[in-house]
Amino acid sequence: MNIITCKINLFFYRRLSLSKVFHMAVITLTTEWKPFDFYSGILKGKLCTLCPGVLIIENASGIPAFNISHASFIIRNTYNHYPPGSVHIICVHTEGNKERKHLAVRADDHFFIGTDNGIFNLILNREPDEVVILDRKEYENETDLFAYAAAELIKGKSLKDLGEPAGKIIEKLPHRATLEKDVITGSIIFIDSYGNSISNITRELFNRVFEGRKYRILIQSNANCITKLSSGYSDEPVGEMLARFNSLDLLEVAINGADISELLNLSVGSVIRIELAKEEKILQ
Repeated sequence: MNIITCKINLFFYRRLSLSKVFHMAVITLTTEWKPFDFYSGILKGKLCTLCPGVLIIENASGIPAFNISHASFIIRNTYNHYPPGSVHIICVHTEGNKERKHLAVRADDHFFIGTDNGIFNLILNREPDEVVILDRKEYENETDLFAYAAAELIKGKSLKDLGEPAGKIIEKLPHRATLEKDVITGSIIFIDSYGNSISNITRELFNRVFEGRKYRILIQSNANCITKLSSGYSDEPVGEMLARFNSLDLLEVAINGADISELLNLSVGSVIRIELAKEEKILQ
């Protein structure tokens, strides 16, 4: 074998190796476990044992216990950034019973494993493509069951190999903003690490009602009023309130350089109202 042939073979070997790396199977974890809990280590250890070489990514941890609304918001806005075929394990309010089965779900070329507590509907906002009830067999707890199911999917098994079709799953409806006579009433649905408070008011709804018109954005009361949209936080002076549409196309209120949720005592459920400015009302 001459030098040129060796170089060609080495080139294609390297390309094949890189291809394997960049198409590595992915399992994500979204949990209510805190960093000092041992549960995460157990689940990761089981996954490494059952499917060596798999890429395990902690999508989010420390979610408030039993808070499926918080968890669903994170998963809904992150899962489609992972490669198709990824398996997403959801360990939030996982204890099952006769009404709440443990499920494996397929949707949008992704797999989701968790408990039938309404979270799948909140994540997808539609019916899944396929759902099965996981067969517990000899598995005593959710950690073992979820690890087994994820490993089987990574190995190429189909959902029907993991259990029987589930039929209808539990539905929970997300909180949506309402519209009445040129007034949009929404609420805070998520507060990020900086205290920036994200509402359920979409850009599409806002533009439909207020594009080309003057308006007031009221945060909890008339005392906290914003009259324009900003592109970024630094558009306003430090310490000033602002409103912007974020990368999710949801209206967000913030203070440049400060925590608006702390200063205005905002929490999930706090009301955001948008109405016509006084001059617009007079013109009507």
